[in-house]
Order: sequence, then structure tokens, then C-alpha cells
Amino acid sequence: MKVAILAGGFGTRLSEETAVKPKPMVEIGGRPILWHIMKIYGHYGFRDFVILGGYKVEYIRDYFLSYQANNCDFTIDLANGSIEWENTVAENWRVTVLNTGGESMTGGRIRRARDYLSDGTFCLTYGDGLSDVKIPDVVESHRKSGALCTMTAIVQPGRYGALRLSEDGHHVLGFREKGATDGGLINGGFFVCEPEMLDLIDGDDTVFEAEPIERMVSMGKLGSYPHLGFWQSMDSLRDRNILEEHWAGSPPWKVWD
Repeated sequence: MKVAILAGGFGTRLSEETAVKPKPMVEIGGRPILWHIMKIYGHYGFRDFVILGGYKVEYIRDYFLSYQANNCDFTIDLANGSIEWENTVAENWRVTVLNTGGESMTGGRIRRARDYLSDGTFCLTYGDGLSDVKIPDVVESHRKSGALCTMTAIVQPGRYGALRLSEDGHHVLGFREKGATDGGLINGGFFVCEPEMLDLIDGDDTVFEAEPIERMVSMGKLGSYPHLGFWQSMDSLRDRNILEEHWAGSPPWKVWD
């Protein structure tokens, strides 16, 4: 199963870092947050990634093109250019990096990758959030629900719009504005999607979290997987510092060995 990662936004609220690199390449513990996300999926056996780049996509391309050289010892014969790698990189990943447009919205980025995502159920997530959610459990919930898309619903106080769920907690019925003291569940990403969902995205200007999500709600085809464990997005320097503090101790999202 493929994993699509939205990695093309400007990250303006983290401009201290994103002036020179895309937000998914901002480092936590010396590694891009994108790497941490991929390690989570890789731990559960999901190793075929489609990176939906845009803003400064060349930074992401250079990172993966140079990944082995930057993580392995090697001997190079400068006369003929042959390279002998002295050790191997542990990650068994297949990575496709796409330029989905500098101005595309989230839905537009996903739609532009449809040729890579149309061959079956796929995972989808944001390139700036970490969690200890068990991905196979989200996939299982999705398959049982009959939904076109299942989102992970997480607890986050404060600044996001809350989800209104069905009685069994497995379908999204609508959205509402969220008050500062509201403990409701919100969209935490970590989606599982059917390729038919791509037909609900009109074009580059489509925000995935708006029309496509609303259409699936009206169809009764948006599933939810409640997750009450750890989740943290990286929207600001403060958020990055929180993740750095976790990494220095016992990071909850580090499910791999």
C-alpha cells in the first residue's frame, strides 16, 4: 500500500526555518520531520512513499538523491566514478518525489498524484505531524467502514474546528467551530483512502479539507478512527521545540527500534 505525504506548502508560520527549506524538511533531532513520519509508516510495513512536493521541492529531491551518500561510508574511484558502499542504509523505502505545483492547494496536490495512487487503497498524511497511532488499525477500521476515506480523529484543545461523529464513532457527520475549552476530536490526518475519492477533487485550487471532505460527509462516506494517544503538529517554532524536547527524552512517536 502506498503512502502519500503532503509536503508542498509554504509553512509561513514557521518562517524561521521555511525561508530556506520546505516545512517537512525542518529537523527534529537532526532528522527532517518527513523522515520521522516515514519511519512510523515503515515500522508497520508501509514502505512505498509518494511525496507531494511543491515549495522548494528541490530540497526534498536532493535529500533523497543524496540519502545513501550522506548516511553511509563509501570508497569512490575518481578515475572511473565507481563507488563501493561500506555499509547499507537500513530503510527499505521506495520514494517517489513529485512536484505538484508551487500554488496548488492540498486537494490539487493529491489529484496531481492520481496516476500514482489509482491502483488501490492508499494512506495519506500531512508532512508536519507526528503520532503514535497504529496505522494498521486505521487501515482495518477503514476497510470495515466502507468509507471512501477514513481520517484519524484526535484530541487537540484550542485552535481547530471539531468533528461531529456518529454514535459508534466511525463516521464523520459534520464539523463545527471549536471553543478554547472544548475537548472534542479534530482531524489529525493519517488518512486511509480509496482511489475513487480522487474523483471528488476538482482541480489545483481545491482544498482537500473543504469540498472533497464535505462531499464525503454528505455521502456518508467519510470514516473516522478515534485516537486518544499522542499527536503533535509542527505549525510554529514553539511546536518544533515541543517535539525537540520529546526527542531528547522518550519520543512517543518513535515506534521503531
